[in-house]
Amino acid sequence: SELLLNNTVSLYLATEPGITVGVWHTVPGSRGAEARGKDQRWYEEALADAHPVIIYLHGNGGTRRVPTMGAADFHILALDYRGYGDSSGYPTESGFTTDVLALYDWAKARSGNSSILFWGHSLGTGIATNVARKLQEERGVQVDAVVLESPYTNIREAAAHIPITKIYRQFPGFQYLILDSLALGNMFFRSDENVKVLACPLLILHAEDDAVLPPHLGRKLFEMARSAYKDKTKVKFITFPEKLGLGHDYISFNPELPALVKDFLNMK
Repeated sequence: SELLLNNTVSLYLATEPGITVGVWHTVPGSRGAEARGKDQRWYEEALADAHPVIIYLHGNGGTRRVPTMGAADFHILALDYRGYGDSSGYPTESGFTTDVLALYDWAKARSGNSSILFWGHSLGTGIATNVARKLQEERGVQVDAVVLESPYTNIREAAAHIPITKIYRQFPGFQYLILDSLALGNMFFRSDENVKVLACPLLILHAEDDAVLPPHLGRKLFEMARSAYKDKTKVKFITFPEKLGLGHDYISFNPELPALVKDFLNMK
């Protein structure tokens, strides 16, 4: 492990034989001064301090950036999936799920009764719902909450809206060349199917000026979840007006966000 910042340590986690992923652990802002110079063991023990834990799942173009929630007294565990950053292996949807489950188990073993939530951004939203569903269906375990920032319904529908594909849409082969190739690569990320079976608190965040994944995809996902959830109060959709300029990437830097999330999770 190595100390990156005063309150962040870098570590490596073996998620399956031959696969090691990089993780940044940022402690809550209130423990920042105390964390200076401490080693990985101190950070691991700190996970049991009753502060909630965010497992942060980055987007396709991102790596382990840390959103503002650390200042709001959350632990943040941000990993680079296999094939990203300095993590080993090759990117696959099932492999991403394996990596996140391993990190969840690692965190659960060290965090006592603290809440753990998955926070996905963009591509990471599909990973978050995949892992939450797998935990629920295969282990009978509900993650404490899922936050989806700038999400999509499934990767096929997302690809049909991503700006870089606009120039190809008029060609007759677009559907086969671009969209079907994702399916052939076993990349589906079906959040639209996943939210129909989840039961944990689900918060969806979208900016009105998102030019990568338009907000109607987030709203569509919300409507699907809301119609499927027995307890409608567990699902919430928050949009951020265009004037804030948050776009696709900057919702997590909005200073009002921690209060909105805590309010949804009924945290003080």
